[in-house]
Amino acid sequence: MGNHAANQEGIVLCGANSYQQKYYFNPRFHRLPEEIKQELQILCVLFTEDAGGALILEFTPEGQLEFRVEVDDHDYLYDDIAGELKIRQYQKEKRELLESLELFYQVFFLGRTLEGMPGETPGDGESSEEEG
Repeated sequence: MGNHAANQEGIVLCGANSYQQKYYFNPRFHRLPEEIKQELQILCVLFTEDAGGALILEFTPEGQLEFRVEVDDHDYLYDDIAGELKIRQYQKEKRELLESLELFYQVFFLGRTLEGMPGETPGDGESSEEEG
């Protein structure tokens, strides 16, 4: 029972399309710092210039950030393997950025509190009062 099929859609953060030479950034994320917006744009545009197709960064309903690639049926130039490798490279190189984006999304869009976050570190280590 329950409303499991309650249209659990992801929310697109941004994307680039090599076919239309366009970049899209979801205005719902206007709160993000300018340098992060720029980094996302560079990441998406470089991907489509290198591999082709369209790259979409999208949050799952649970708040995970996923890379989604869309390719036209008639695009014989798109290289699946190169695209997959590029995404893995981004996921490794940009891990901190991607994790902070997920955190941002989970707090501001899903209303989660930071206390319940896995791997959460309190402050800058100031709160480790060691009274002996």
